[in-house]
Amino acid sequence: MSDALQKGRDLVAQLNPGLEEALADKYDDMIPQMAETLIEWAYGRHYAREAVDLKTRQLCTIAALTALGGQTGPQLKVNIAHTLAAGATQQEITEIIWQMAVYGGMPAAINGLNAAREVFEAA
Repeated sequence: MSDALQKGRDLVAQLNPGLEEALADKYDDMIPQMAETLIEWAYGRHYAREAVDLKTRQLCTIAALTALGGQTGPQLKVNIAHTLAAGATQQEITEIIWQMAVYGGMPAAINGLNAAREVFEAA
């Protein structure tokens, strides 16, 4: 096992236990080792880098997904939950989403706020 894969698994255990298994169940039959690759690459090689703390990285992820627009709704919801697990408050999350109205437009921000509301109400 690579060091990056272990780092990714450790990080996912903190943010979303069971994520790798859920991804494997959903996608590995179509793309073998897709789940492991995502965990190693995204979490182990990017999110685990030390120069920026995890909460900040998660808030940046929310900003990017919000600005990209409505097609990212499912990933935005997952990352809102991850951001809460990384220590962000609901207010911090909604402020980041609202800031993206400047860059992604009002519809993108509204979609982001709707996603956040769903995650907050489910928590």
